[in-house]
Amino acid sequence: MHLSRHSGILLHLTSLPGPHGSGDLGPSAYHFVDWLVAGRQSLWQVLPLGGIGPGNSPYMSPSASAGNELLIDLAQLVDHGWLDADALVPDPGFRDERVGFPQVIAFRMSRLKQAARRFHAEGRAADRQRFEVFCHAEQGWLDDYALFMALDARQRESDAPDATWQDWPAALARREPAALAAAAAELAEECASWKFWQWCFREQWQRLKAYANGRGVRIVGDMPIFVSPHSADVWAHPQLFDLEADGRLRVVAGVPPDYFSEKGQHWGNPLYDWAAHAREGYRWWIERMRNALTLFDLVRIDHFRGFEAYWAIPAAADSAVEGAWQPGPGRALFSALYAALGLQATPQSAGRRIIAEDLGIITPAVDALRAAAGLPGMRVLQFAFDGDAGNAYLPHNFTPDTVVYTGTHDNDTTLGWWQALPAATQDQVRRYLAVSGDAINWDFIRAASASVARFAVVPMQDVLGLDSTARMNLPGSVEGVWCWRFHWGQVDGWHADRLAELAALYGRLPQAEVATPESARGADILAPSH
Repeated sequence: MHLSRHSGILLHLTSLPGPHGSGDLGPSAYHFVDWLVAGRQSLWQVLPLGGIGPGNSPYMSPSASAGNELLIDLAQLVDHGWLDADALVPDPGFRDERVGFPQVIAFRMSRLKQAARRFHAEGRAADRQRFEVFCHAEQGWLDDYALFMALDARQRESDAPDATWQDWPAALARREPAALAAAAAELAEECASWKFWQWCFREQWQRLKAYANGRGVRIVGDMPIFVSPHSADVWAHPQLFDLEADGRLRVVAGVPPDYFSEKGQHWGNPLYDWAAHAREGYRWWIERMRNALTLFDLVRIDHFRGFEAYWAIPAAADSAVEGAWQPGPGRALFSALYAALGLQATPQSAGRRIIAEDLGIITPAVDALRAAAGLPGMRVLQFAFDGDAGNAYLPHNFTPDTVVYTGTHDNDTTLGWWQALPAATQDQVRRYLAVSGDAINWDFIRAASASVARFAVVPMQDVLGLDSTARMNLPGSVEGVWCWRFHWGQVDGWHADRLAELAALYGRLPQAEVATPESARGADILAPSH
């Protein structure tokens, strides 16, 4: 079966413009969809939508299922009557080009609390009914999440703000039923607020997704393979993780030395007890994937190689180098997932919904697992130029079951990468692509578009031609990352026009392209219209 070709943009929601210190599910998100349509793009890839953890990372969320409350559009809460209009006056300290997380969290959470109180006191019957339906449908994870967050908030207001759930009173850490019931009663109002915010997030997200899908744009989500040690998932399901008897970590996740780090990476996430998952038929994973496929049209599974073998680092180790490879669940997990979700291990079935992030140290066994699962893998052009014509990231070595990126959220921008290259490598790039390198970001975008890869995805920073100051993440760093934002003044009419031209030239037009009047293209798409 012929697999259609698509192209799109990688941009996290927090990087969108907006008046309240961070991008969110408000007007700029809809305008970005309009801009994608003007550029004849059919994919919008985002980073994980869960709450942020240490270092403001979306890959250390307190829940594998919950959305990030900070992404809720406050203006829609005003529209519902749950906030007064003066709550939308921005903090004068907000910056268009960076997310200041401490200021954003304080600003948004104060208003979210106001909205929750008003909803529960004065909410309309129809809204309350939709809220109750949501709470019932999602209770499998929502009840634990709401109580976890309420307990955590109480702990952070105490004398031990850095405590994790393992430091809570023993009865709560062990989840003794009487202790849980007492805490739920004591914190009922707080739990109701956390559930309300999740409902708001889900309703706003589903409206945005419906708008994008109606315009021919599919959303690509991102599922981290691991969860945060301080999360509702580990607290509620400790038997599914490789923990000590007291719930503390025995081993942690990471990777050995690779392209991103000479010393490897020490992520600190708990590792799974895969035998325990197998005994319960991988139910936790099935529900997690079911939720993800409800939220997104496609799901990128981060660190796919960890399903074949994962790097286990002793929790007390100082360095990732001290880890060792351990066997993952392999095909058994994907067989269970596909059976439960009605997918087949083919590019025409699973491969239309799931992407394998197979970067890093990839062995023949990892390639075999990905092929058996019927999933496209990833290729990153910035990894291609080591002087070896057999490099798998060079376009002439691609196969169609591939998703090509100029770079990812973990890479430097293409311009920043280019500026840091040795002269000899720059010369190799010029000769391989037959370009001058004067517009290297567009040279890479063209190479990705022209390749046989089924999907071509470009970070927004590369469309705008931004340097290293616009980098999203630097693996191993906890300061100054995940903060980048753009503003509409940086976007010119020709950006969308050039993307549209490349999509047409290389057969990546949306399958059912929405007819877009010329007035909706180019310069007229620069200012938000919602």
